[in-house]
Amino acid sequence: DGDAAIIETDYEIGQHNVEKKIWGVEFDLHNPVFWLSGLMVSIIVAFALVAPDVSKEFFEWLRPAITSTFDWFFLSAANIFLIVCVVLIFTPLAKVRIGGTQAKPDYSYPGWLAMLFAAGMGIGLMFFGVSEPISHYETSIAADAGTADSSAPLAGAIGDEASARSLAMAATIFHWGLHPWAIYAIVALALALFSYNKGLPLSIRSIFYPVFGERVWGWTGHIIDILAVFATLFGLATSLGLGASQ
Repeated sequence: DGDAAIIETDYEIGQHNVEKKIWGVEFDLHNPVFWLSGLMVSIIVAFALVAPDVSKEFFEWLRPAITSTFDWFFLSAANIFLIVCVVLIFTPLAKVRIGGTQAKPDYSYPGWLAMLFAAGMGIGLMFFGVSEPISHYETSIAADAGTADSSAPLAGAIGDEASARSLAMAATIFHWGLHPWAIYAIVALALALFSYNKGLPLSIRSIFYPVFGERVWGWTGHIIDILAVFATLFGLATSLGLGASQ
């Protein structure tokens, strides 16, 4: 709209892309992000298919190892995202219009909210909305039967039925209440701002332009986008896998 503060850069969107036409189908692939991401994902999938028992043992070790080691980071990051969102609401930044002051929305509020819930929660909410509080609750009160895991997230409520109910709902609300929406909002706002207001590619690396400058178009940016591919792909795979199992 002319009033958006476009970032001047020598980079041209798609300059690293590889354009191919295979069997009449045209492809426009980002180089080297697509190839490296595809190769590494293929290796992980092949590992799971060729050695299912070994891969199962590895992933069953990896998940609790990460969550138990970096639980402080996950909790802190979610709280920081929420605080930032609340602060943004009450600052002049809340008046910034994506696309410029003359930009008009493409969708109505009802349509936008419908897409937001469908894409933001989807199968996750349908599955975990019921199973998560019940799972936390049952894990906590299982101590009465001597089967509780002292390293469980709600170990503080082990054997205490009232506390187990309260903490089970608290953990579920943390996962599905304001905190996840704050995380979605920060990422979405950052992508939209740097794409529609700053004129940069609609890519995670663009968010880091103020930090790394022109280096985001090199390997610094490639690594950022590759990590974004992993986070997106395996996050979706987990959600779809749990949904399909139901």
